[in-house]
Amino acid sequence: MKIKVGFGFDVHQMKEGHPFVLGGVTLEHHSGAFGHSDADVLVHAICDAILGAANLEDIGYHFPNTDDKWKGISSLLLLKECVRLVAQKGWTLGNIDAMLCLEAPKIKPYIAAMKEKIAEAANIDIDDISIKATTNETMGFVGREEGVVAYAVCLIQK
Repeated sequence: MKIKVGFGFDVHQMKEGHPFVLGGVTLEHHSGAFGHSDADVLVHAICDAILGAANLEDIGYHFPNTDDKWKGISSLLLLKECVRLVAQKGWTLGNIDAMLCLEAPKIKPYIAAMKEKIAEAANIDIDDISIKATTNETMGFVGREEGVVAYAVCLIQK
């Protein structure tokens, strides 16, 4: 068996009154991440980890923000496509470990739903997904709630 590990990172700015989608779940909050797609920073980081592990460039290469085809799209659809691309090279996804960095809202109430949606899109067991969160202790753009950051690692195998 051969295994590889991939790392992903994403950041999006927050905008007042904009929907806040994380892990395919819309969170109750006064502002949300802004971007070309649904700006799901968590799923974007996971996509980059998966693509990177298989040496398939990055999310911007496959889904450029200059292409209207991807405007407003659910990032869970992008995740499904990333898993399909990796499978074409003979790889299967083993697990995902992700970390969110944001001041608010608290995501603990949403984690189970996020894991369920990501597991379905990635075609893996919920037990193979870890989602954690931390704050930036009120420092920097994350601390001022101007942006949200996500990191992810994944393992692929063949």
